[in-house]
Amino acid sequence: MQNIAVIGSGTMGNGIAHVFAQKGFQVSLIDISESALARGIQNITVNLERQIKKGLLTENDKNETLQRVKTFTSVADGVANAELVVEAASENIEVKLEIFRQLDKLAPSEAILATNTSSISITKIGSVTQRSEQVIGMHFMNPVPVMKLVEVIRGYATSNEVTASIMDISRGLDKVPVEVNDYPGFVSNRILMPMINEAIETLFEGVAGVEEIDTVMKLGMAHPMGPLQLADFIGLDVCLAILRVLQEGFGNPKYAPCPLLVNMVQAGHLGSKTGKGFYLWSKDSKELVVADRFRK
Repeated sequence: MQNIAVIGSGTMGNGIAHVFAQKGFQVSLIDISESALARGIQNITVNLERQIKKGLLTENDKNETLQRVKTFTSVADGVANAELVVEAASENIEVKLEIFRQLDKLAPSEAILATNTSSISITKIGSVTQRSEQVIGMHFMNPVPVMKLVEVIRGYATSNEVTASIMDISRGLDKVPVEVNDYPGFVSNRILMPMINEAIETLFEGVAGVEEIDTVMKLGMAHPMGPLQLADFIGLDVCLAILRVLQEGFGNPKYAPCPLLVNMVQAGHLGSKTGKGFYLWSKDSKELVVADRFRK
């Protein structure tokens, strides 16, 4: 397998394109927007330069990696020769289903269709295609070039051969693949999102402040970042969407999102991508500053 197509050039999409291209794959990066594609290539370039500064790559490695990434605004052109397509569009089920309907018609019949969804049913996505046995979840973690885990989710109809192939490909990217079955939230977000939601509830109820909650989890539970900081990093809108999937999928009120989270998303305070969430975020500073609303 040499030809990979990636749908979506945002944070996850350009990260996925980066790791495939760095390992020698030919990558078609597809987005409806030329400006989004330009930003995606710029992000890949910046991340490659970080790797050079750390002594992980050479300038020649960077140039060869970038040469392996071609950009497309046409899905048909981008997937024409793909052996594996990885969809990394927004975490919206209707958007994903429509993309997979298109991919089923446009990608070569033998191509594997993977989704980077963090919570949406692989079985449901596969059901809108005529190749559900070739549809699988390939959930990378952010930032993709750094994080080792790939959660490989097999839908109800996903074949053993396709699962084995994706496990092997993931190892070839120097990732650690973990095979899981298709239930809401899979493993990662079924465990993570209730924790984040409980941290927000703890703040909402006035038990402790933002810094205090995150400090307890960092120093007491050895988490590299606190749950509120992590929620900002993921995107509060994404956290809310995943909790909705869990709530609907299990029909259990324990997954109901905290009203504070709902209000923050409705207000457009989505975390690092909007500059404001539980913390204030600036490109010019890496210092953690609690958002005005939550300062004591």
